[in-house]
Amino acid sequence: MNKSENKENKGKQFKALLRLIGYMFNLYKFHFAAVVIFILLSSLSMVKGTMYTKQLIDGYIVPNIGNPNIDFTPLVKIILSMIGVYSVGILCSYLSGRFMVVTAQGTLKQLRDDVFIHMEKLPIKYFDTHAHGDIMSVYSSDIDTLRDMITESLAQIISAIITIVSVLASMFILSVPLTIFAVFMIVLIITTTKIISEKSGKNFKEQQENIGSVNGYIEEMLEGLKVVKVFSHEEESKERFDDLNEKLFVSSDKANKYGNILGPVVGNLGNINFVLTASIGSFLALGGIGGFTLGGLASFLQFTRTLNQPIAQTTQQINSVMLAAAGALRVFKLLDENPEFDEGYVTLVNAEFDSENNIRETEKHTGMWAWKHPHEDGNVTYEKLLGDVVFEHVDFGYNENKIILHDINLYAEPGQKIAFVGATGAGKTTITNLINRFYDIQNGKIRYDGINIKKINKSYLRKSLGIVLQDTQLFSGTVADNIRYGKLNASDEEVYAAAKLANAHHFIKHLPKGYDTYLANGGANLSQGQRQLLSIARAAIADPPVLILDEATSSIDTRTEKIVQ
Repeated sequence: MNKSENKENKGKQFKALLRLIGYMFNLYKFHFAAVVIFILLSSLSMVKGTMYTKQLIDGYIVPNIGNPNIDFTPLVKIILSMIGVYSVGILCSYLSGRFMVVTAQGTLKQLRDDVFIHMEKLPIKYFDTHAHGDIMSVYSSDIDTLRDMITESLAQIISAIITIVSVLASMFILSVPLTIFAVFMIVLIITTTKIISEKSGKNFKEQQENIGSVNGYIEEMLEGLKVVKVFSHEEESKERFDDLNEKLFVSSDKANKYGNILGPVVGNLGNINFVLTASIGSFLALGGIGGFTLGGLASFLQFTRTLNQPIAQTTQQINSVMLAAAGALRVFKLLDENPEFDEGYVTLVNAEFDSENNIRETEKHTGMWAWKHPHEDGNVTYEKLLGDVVFEHVDFGYNENKIILHDINLYAEPGQKIAFVGATGAGKTTITNLINRFYDIQNGKIRYDGINIKKINKSYLRKSLGIVLQDTQLFSGTVADNIRYGKLNASDEEVYAAAKLANAHHFIKHLPKGYDTYLANGGANLSQGQRQLLSIARAAIADPPVLILDEATSSIDTRTEKIVQ
């Protein structure tokens, strides 16, 4: 990565971090403001308590040296005042922590919700071109880095900024020359931090990307483990994993190598700052230069130590912040992906015939469906759903510059069975993907009951189609739950009827708990043929006018296949 790319990458990460903070602030304005206010009060309490040290030494201890008749009343008042001030600080720290926890956890929950909801809106093309394990990393490792930053680092950084400002203001009151020296040391520490963090920043982004690659490969291997074993490719798989794991190790090593030396370097610079400040301050106090007193020196040294602490804490959080910046960049990159475009306005409604034999919409489930077509003049027309599908001079390519289907024309009448036969890769599945608009065509038209499918809302279009995909996918849940997925409000009787229609009822009865048998891992405890029968039953329960089987019976025996057909 050259310097210009590294600079551009840092700019993107910084913007992503600011966007995350803005996202959190928009969700929890009150809580976020409360955190800042309580941290401010806690910091002011600490400053006020430290200033009491000067009052204690200069106003009580020094004047009473050698005094045999000491009045302890002023001492008690100062101590009680310090206890009161520090108690307020402790309470404010506790409240800021409580509000920060609510803010952080609520933000992360909402962010996960937003990512999941947006993911469901993405086009199929996105999932065809991105490793599923890499997408999973957004939910796991990337959002985990945000959790660490929001719950710990952000609060500490806010506290550090407020503490540094308030402490410097108090130090200026005590001694301008010493404060100027302290500012010089702070600039030196910040410069050192910047140099070291720049070394590690670019590697944190690579680390997160490599985590996604490793997770993607593991997920792929878990899905294809049987294939790996069949071909005895365990060693080759391990070599590929070692290669990906090595890249992750290298990027993580580089990122953390510089990050881990940051804390000790800054800590030692802070110690040097303290020693030099004590030396210079002692010279000023003993010489009475500028009215600097012994109590002022004690308070100033306490402020110096206090100043070193937030700076050290902030540098220790640099790793967490940079990881979060890289994670935020990946999270928002997914959220910025364009959702599936849908310009459709024709919807599917329950319908019935009125007394004049005209179609009208009804809330009752009549078993009759109609397309509800609003027009520009405000009128609404209804067209009975029949299942009439027409391709007119259709051209399509997954890449717009490479058309794979040319001038396709076909007509499927209601009730008609049509089979597509062709070599592997000829485009049989592609045609299925065009009917349900997983992909949009480049030229021509596809009409459904005479309506251009681009005018039909995608959700309603897919609701009218029963599709059994080439790759069978079952979900964790009971057998009945998986069949009912085609119609969520289906009764048990409808589930049994759909299973019988798909010729799945017989084998389901012989499962340990019948329809209540729990399926996990995509139904791994069933044969491929049994999974296909459940997939057919799931489509059948929706009772669609158009049923598309994409090699859905390829793993079913010939006798059962004929029964299903």
